[in-house]
Amino acid sequence: MTEQNGFKYSILASGSTGNSFYLETPKKKILVDAGLSGKKIESLLSEIDRDIHDIDALLITHEHSDHIKGIGVLARKYGIDLYANEDTWSELDSKNALGKIPIEQKHLFEMGKTMTFGDIDIESFGVSHDAIAPQFYRFMKDNKSFVMLTDTGYVSDRMRGTIENADAYLMESNHDIEILRMGAYPWRTKQRILSDQGHLSNEDGAEAAFSIHGNKTKRIFLGHLSLNNNIKELAHLTMDGYLQQHDVDTKKDLKILDTSHEHASQLYDI
Repeated sequence: MTEQNGFKYSILASGSTGNSFYLETPKKKILVDAGLSGKKIESLLSEIDRDIHDIDALLITHEHSDHIKGIGVLARKYGIDLYANEDTWSELDSKNALGKIPIEQKHLFEMGKTMTFGDIDIESFGVSHDAIAPQFYRFMKDNKSFVMLTDTGYVSDRMRGTIENADAYLMESNHDIEILRMGAYPWRTKQRILSDQGHLSNEDGAEAAFSIHGNKTKRIFLGHLSLNNNIKELAHLTMDGYLQQHDVDTKKDLKILDTSHEHASQLYDI
């Protein structure tokens, strides 16, 4: 049974091959993105003993396939309500990216707004990524909050002000700069990843995490790791080293936690 205070969450999958996040309160069960097959999303939920039939809403961050792959199938099969901003909906519809979705299941969640879903408030905020209008979310209940921040080339001062001092973060650690530069990707792709509309490197993610963490912050999950341009241990070491260099006790004050692109994390209490 869900505790009355705060909420529970699991990073179902995080990485360049697919992303999905689950959150529950006593009144609502919510997914953010479903960038794997519908069948895989169902399997990931079963890993934490949860059922796709119970999902009340699915929030969309942006239109890239590693965030939307399973959404159309799940929405049609289970009648799940979908939320995205107007520009993202226009892009999804123009490319028929989700297939046919009943109009009554399509809802607006505009950038920079806060919406209440039952007993939880969710604030959206824009990020710098090469999508039409990408946005991520801060989840707030009982003076506790969780922030998702991946798929951004940098963290602006405005973003920092929106997301500072959360209890936990999913923070992008997409690539190691040297592995990326020396790797097999075409130069154009490398430039895209390294740009202000690309992804945060391990170093960028560590710097951002330090700048936004506060006395409430107890967990930082390393998210959206590239399979080709990163190593989990290196991402972890970079975050841990940077925080410790800046007098953050990563053994006592907060924990750095890895995520997986193929297995759900445990269900955490915020």
